[in-house]
Amino acid sequence: MHALQALEARDTKRSGRGTKKGQEVEGKKITPTSEKTFAISVVERLREAGHTALWAGGCVRDLLMGNEPSDYDVATSATPEQVRALFGHRRTLTVGMSFGVVIVLGNRGQAEQVEVATFRTDAAYSDGRHPDAVVFSSPQEDAQRRDFTINGMFFDPLTQVVIDYVGGEADLQRGCLRAIGCADDRIGEDKLRMLRAVRFAARFGFDIEAATREAIARHAAEVTCVSGERLWTEISKTLETPRAAWAVEEWFELGLLQYILPELHAHWPQQRTAANRLLASLTTTRAAPTAAESSTHGIAQADWLDRLAALLWNATQGAAIETVVQSFKQRLKPSNEVSDMLRYCISAQRELDHAAHKPWSQVQPLLIAPNAHRAVRLFEARVSLADARQATEMRDTLAWLQRHLSLPTAELNPEPWVSGADLIALGLEPSSRFRELLGAARRMQLDRQLLDRPAALAWLRAQVGA
Repeated sequence: MHALQALEARDTKRSGRGTKKGQEVEGKKITPTSEKTFAISVVERLREAGHTALWAGGCVRDLLMGNEPSDYDVATSATPEQVRALFGHRRTLTVGMSFGVVIVLGNRGQAEQVEVATFRTDAAYSDGRHPDAVVFSSPQEDAQRRDFTINGMFFDPLTQVVIDYVGGEADLQRGCLRAIGCADDRIGEDKLRMLRAVRFAARFGFDIEAATREAIARHAAEVTCVSGERLWTEISKTLETPRAAWAVEEWFELGLLQYILPELHAHWPQQRTAANRLLASLTTTRAAPTAAESSTHGIAQADWLDRLAALLWNATQGAAIETVVQSFKQRLKPSNEVSDMLRYCISAQRELDHAAHKPWSQVQPLLIAPNAHRAVRLFEARVSLADARQATEMRDTLAWLQRHLSLPTAELNPEPWVSGADLIALGLEPSSRFRELLGAARRMQLDRQLLDRPAALAWLRAQVGA
């Protein structure tokens, strides 16, 4: 056991393993937050009532690494019923009573909440994801049921002492991601832990311990019992990490890629170099989103989507785009917005390649699409794959695209000079010809073949014989 103050002092003198590979946390001071203060008060209240109560899991790991936890979980000897009786039914949510989990809410008007779980031992996992039953137990036993040593520690926020039954602190120091106890057993309990192992290792810059790696490789095919939605969540979180390229390679080496992203697996040995270069380019050159991007479907700021689009674009070389996107969608169940984004960004590349030499009326619809900036970022990443001559041409095209994307809205997407109302005023009955005439007028407007509204109206009159 070690005092947290001593750990923090030590962290100011050295960079932890996670810091060495991109986590900018060296010397970061842990400052109190409302969530932290509330989590301390929950522990205090449970202690006053005679129960054991400790912080548990990821928040302990993050504190030891010098990171501010995103949330705080409490583990306690109190049963769910005792927790509800202590904090009151209005301030507790029974989201997981059967697993010993209760959410404790802050006072009215406060957003804080803490998950409080009773120390437990799990029975068999028949579905490969959830225990069939739980038995309330001790902290030592509770630690043994958790996934990885770095997530299996407890912390007493009142005495500032780390309680480590599984060797998690030593593994943090070594930069090692290791399953608690028998790795085969931990994976047998929850198949998603195979993907979580890769995500944590990618996030913190850790190595996966040999026995844990071997167990993942043995059980890789069993990941298919996890729902597509859960796989999708884990994939997206992994692609958010700075080591996304490493993670995809690790999925392949461990035998997971063929089950979670078979679109990539089939040709990965031939395509891995290109894919890694694309991901590296997106990681190092990712620009902050514009105001327009930030308001687009709520997904424009997530750069892991840029990386996913790059991976799938790479996988569609020589394959039908729609086939790849549909396969991906049916298996992982992403939203329609994400599927549409992937389809658009991949298919747009062929048009963007020669955009500067095409009529503006052909390129403009691409650049006003909701994910235009994302498609152009993929185009920019593709420069990393080009030879010297082609790269020069692509950079010129990229500059042209970026210049036009930055145009004021009134120039990039001006209001049409004519509409269906003008056709009706000219005596034309609504029909399929409406679309043809208005489409032609719009193209001529964008290509500056019609310079103003009077010219556009005169052209319409000539077309309808008015």
